[in-house]
Amino acid sequence: MFEKEIYQQRRSHLCELVGSGIILLPGNSDSSINYPDNIYHFRQDSHFIYFIGIDQPDLFILIDIDAQKTILFGEELTMDDIIWTGPMESLSNQAEKSGITQVMPSSALSGFINKAQTENREIHFLPPFRAKNMLKLASLLGIPAQQLKEAASEKLIRVVVALRSIKGSEEIAELNKAAAIGYAMHYAAMTGAVPGAFERDLAGLIDGIALSKGYGVSFPTILSQKGEVLHGHDHSQVLEKGRLMLCDAGAESLSHYASDFTRTTPVGGHFTSQKKDLYQIVLDANNKAFELIRPGVFYKDVHLDCCRVMAEGLKSLGILKGNMDEAVAQGVHALFMVHGLGHMMGLDVHDMEDLGEDYVGYDAEMSRSSQFGLSSLRLGRRLQPGFVMTVEPGLYFIPALIQKWESQKHLAEYIDYSKAKEYIGIGGIRLEDDVLVTVSGCRIIGEKRLPITPVEIEGLF
Repeated sequence: MFEKEIYQQRRSHLCELVGSGIILLPGNSDSSINYPDNIYHFRQDSHFIYFIGIDQPDLFILIDIDAQKTILFGEELTMDDIIWTGPMESLSNQAEKSGITQVMPSSALSGFINKAQTENREIHFLPPFRAKNMLKLASLLGIPAQQLKEAASEKLIRVVVALRSIKGSEEIAELNKAAAIGYAMHYAAMTGAVPGAFERDLAGLIDGIALSKGYGVSFPTILSQKGEVLHGHDHSQVLEKGRLMLCDAGAESLSHYASDFTRTTPVGGHFTSQKKDLYQIVLDANNKAFELIRPGVFYKDVHLDCCRVMAEGLKSLGILKGNMDEAVAQGVHALFMVHGLGHMMGLDVHDMEDLGEDYVGYDAEMSRSSQFGLSSLRLGRRLQPGFVMTVEPGLYFIPALIQKWESQKHLAEYIDYSKAKEYIGIGGIRLEDDVLVTVSGCRIIGEKRLPITPVEIEGLF
């Protein structure tokens, strides 16, 4: 946990911005794997972590804005619990570290809720996504579980997004720790990309690094020679010399802050000229983003500028043709990069995505596009100092998508389909870094950048 003043200040800002009523925040419960007593490693709700900091299951927090009172609801450990878990810090002591003076048993919460409802007070809650929390809230509030998302407080959602989007110095320090673990993971993956190695061996190795140095992985590791599969979690292949191995992986620090890096490594450590040309296009786009990111800039514009860099690069290889400004405006690049340039990151690797991407990545100034490819951009709004996000341009040769566009003659005035098909089998290339927006520009999260240039990558072998 951070110093209690940090949590007190966060809750104070929360109350000030919401204004009145009651705020109800459930913590997470244990989740079973394949039978009730065999549970996943507990992961606390990120909003609960942010405002309370207590990493223990089956808790609720009630903040009465008007009475300026915060109550933690939960149970102290029983002897039966201690037999299995060992001695643990009391809930009252943990509450004190969060600046909370009132702790009550869980059974008392319903009385507070019933009283508030009788008085027609507004009860603010966030849209739940875990089944257990849905059932708890449904029971407490008398709202059918399927209606909770619609009934959630939009005002609370927008306030939470506003507060969590700006990272404090204590959060940046934790993100740096997560980045250091992520660096160790990727260094092991890149240096291990040798012919004959199994993908699963490398995936298991780097997942183990995350567990040994932090809380674990921040999302399921993607490590595959089939880089054109964006979320390729199959690790069954044997590495073959000359193929490209895409590794998208990150760590979660002990305080639950995330890292998220991607590197693409030639198996055996040597790029062919064809693959190096494609790799350089993606690297140029990645570097372009660093030139453009600064406060006041729309991330959608950064995305489109990076797409223009890649489109010009593909034109130089004969894959695209014509005016690239017009081509990008028509979405031609989405044939080769179907996702957005990046997403917000913090306590969640896709920060606050449970609240809805449009609340996190868009606002009254910038709405989401409906254009194929561009509609997948998770972050489009104006950047502010303290934002942390990913920069992850990529090029992918997806056979089914190329075949579909060619059969429809879609944007054929800009695409040489016969040339594009020559690259099928290369897979995909993605290069991803984590970035903090500063007052004057941006900087890498972490002490240094992972090896990324072709010279640096080949120098690892």
